[in-house]
Amino acid sequence: MSNQGKLDCGRRRLVVATAAVGGAGALGALVPFVSSLLPSERAKAAGAPVEVDISKLEPGQMMTVEWRGKPVWIINRTKDMLDTLPKLADAVADPKSEKNQQPGYAQNDTRSIKPEILVVVGICTHLGCSPSSKFKKGAEEGMGADWLGGFLCPCHGSTFDFAGRVFKAKPAPTNLEVPPHVYLADTRILIGEDKKGA
Repeated sequence: MSNQGKLDCGRRRLVVATAAVGGAGALGALVPFVSSLLPSERAKAAGAPVEVDISKLEPGQMMTVEWRGKPVWIINRTKDMLDTLPKLADAVADPKSEKNQQPGYAQNDTRSIKPEILVVVGICTHLGCSPSSKFKKGAEEGMGADWLGGFLCPCHGSTFDFAGRVFKAKPAPTNLEVPPHVYLADTRILIGEDKKGA
């Protein structure tokens, strides 16, 4: 091999090595830049929409996510849970959800887009305590014999049904808030944003 051939081979190796190091450096600089475009934890807490996967949420189960520093409950209601709602129309303070505690698309009998999935802010509308779930009927949950299931705020005794509607003669003045939300797919919900036609 001539000296010219050895020199070309050395140059080729140097060019390849330089290109590889330059490419790695560019990629290293690009990752933080792209990351900076994503919402920060502070932005999420301040109100950025939160995307939630509900594919593993079984009927009768509830999950909690955080949006704007508040707990948001997502409940996959069973048929039995949904069947309690019409029975309680005379017992709850705002059965038709006429007070502005939900977007227009959730102002219905189930206070939801899809009947089985309830999305509601888990904060009592009285003094901001967090109610606890009391899903079982009657005495099983330490409630009265006529209890059909729902939520109890332990601070002052406000009770809510499986649609987040407050019972009459309780300290909470309104139903639990339904936040704006939209389905991105059958099992993905975006909380904090709604789209026209949703």
